[in-house]
Amino acid sequence: MTEQVRITIDDKTYDYPVLTGTEKEKGVDISSFRADTKYITLDSGFGNTGACTSAITFLNGEKGILRYRGIPIEQIAEQASFIETAYLLSYGELPTKTQLQAFHKAVSQNYAIDEKMLQIAEAYPKEGHPMGLLMALVSSMAGYYPKLAKPVISPETIDQLIPQLIAKISTFTALIYRHSQGKKFIVPDPKLGYVENFLHMLFGKDYKAREAVVRALDVLFILHADHEQNCSTSTVRLVGSSWSNLYASVAGGIGALWGPLHGGANQKVVEMLQEIQTAGGDVKKFIARAKDPEDNYRLMGFGHRVYKNFDPRATIIKQRCHDLFAELKLSDPLLDIAVELESIVLEDEYFVERKLYPNVDFYSGIIYKQIGIPTEMFTVLFAIGRLPGWLAHWKEMKEDPKAKIGRPRQIYTGPQTRDYVPLDQRAS
Repeated sequence: MTEQVRITIDDKTYDYPVLTGTEKEKGVDISSFRADTKYITLDSGFGNTGACTSAITFLNGEKGILRYRGIPIEQIAEQASFIETAYLLSYGELPTKTQLQAFHKAVSQNYAIDEKMLQIAEAYPKEGHPMGLLMALVSSMAGYYPKLAKPVISPETIDQLIPQLIAKISTFTALIYRHSQGKKFIVPDPKLGYVENFLHMLFGKDYKAREAVVRALDVLFILHADHEQNCSTSTVRLVGSSWSNLYASVAGGIGALWGPLHGGANQKVVEMLQEIQTAGGDVKKFIARAKDPEDNYRLMGFGHRVYKNFDPRATIIKQRCHDLFAELKLSDPLLDIAVELESIVLEDEYFVERKLYPNVDFYSGIIYKQIGIPTEMFTVLFAIGRLPGWLAHWKEMKEDPKAKIGRPRQIYTGPQTRDYVPLDQRAS
C-alpha cells in the first residue's frame, strides 16, 4: 500500500501521497491541497517546502553530505576540473575524453565579447558594486543573441547556451575587474585552460599563473558549482518558469547571490577578520561580543541554514587554503586570526550547542585575497562557480513536461475592505 499522510480539517479527512527520493528522504505531495480544502500551507522562507524534484545535487545537512549527480564532493574536488564538473551537472554523467575536449572547445570559442559590451562597462560607475554590472552584462546578452533568447528553444540551442555562458561570465568578470581598476580590457586567450585564461584576463600576460593558484581557484569554483535549491538557484528556476530567457534567469540568480546572507558572505568574513586585526587581534573579545545577547554583533562564516553538521566544503577549502600558503610560502595575519577564531569556536559550548561550524565562506575569501582579488569582487567569482548549477537546474526545468510557472501563495494580513477617502477629506 502506498504510504500516505492524512490531514483532518473540520471533520473532513484528506489523504496525500508520500514521495520517497533515491536517498530515502521523504516528502508529502500536497499539490492538490488548496483545490481540495481551500486552505494553503504557510512556510516562511520555504525551509520545509519542496518546489520541484531534481536529479542534480543531493545534500544532507544533518550528516554533512554533498554529492553532485551522486558523486561525493570530496572526490570531485580532488580529481575533477571545473569544466568537467560543469558538464557533469548539466548532462548527468562524467564526460568521456572526447566529450570533455568538445565541451572545452565550445567554451573556448565563446570567450570573446562584442565591442559594444565594453561600452556598457565603461558607462558603469567605477565605484559601483561589480555585481550590478555583471547583471547588466548578462541580461544584455538577450539583445546580442536574440535567436538564443526565445521563449521556446530546442535541446540543440540549450547545448549552445551552456558553454556560451560559462565562457562569457569569466570574460565579464575580468572586464569588470579591469574597469574597476581603471585598466584596459585584456583580450581572452582561448588556447589557455579555463582558470588560466581567467587569470590572464585579470592580471595580464606578465602574471605567472602558478599551479597552486590555478588549482585553488579551480577547486573553489567546483565547491560553489551547485547547492541544490538555494536562494539564487531557486530564483533562476522561478524566473525561468515564466519562459523567460536564460540570460534573464541567470541575471536574476546574480541578483539573489549578491546579498550578504548568500554569495556576499565571504566578503563579510574577510571584512570581519580585518576588523579584528585593526582592533588589535583580540579574537576572544569578538567572540564574547557574538555571545552577548545585548550585542547585535555576529561572527561571519559560521553556521549554515542547511548544514547542522560540518560543511564538507569548508573542510576542503580549509585544506586547500593551507596548501596554497605552504606551497607559495605565503603569510597573512588574517589567516592566523581565522585559525585562532575557528579553533576557539569549535571548542566553545555556546557555538557547539548551536551547531555553528565554519561554512564554505570562512576560508574562501582568504584564498581570493591572496590571489589578488579585491573583496568587492568576491561575490562575482562566486557567480562564476555557481553558474553551472544555475544552468543545470534551468535545463532540468525546461526538460520537465510537468514544470509550471512558479506562483507562491500568501496569508493576507492587511486591512479589510474600506472606502477610498478623497484627498481633501484626509486628516493632515
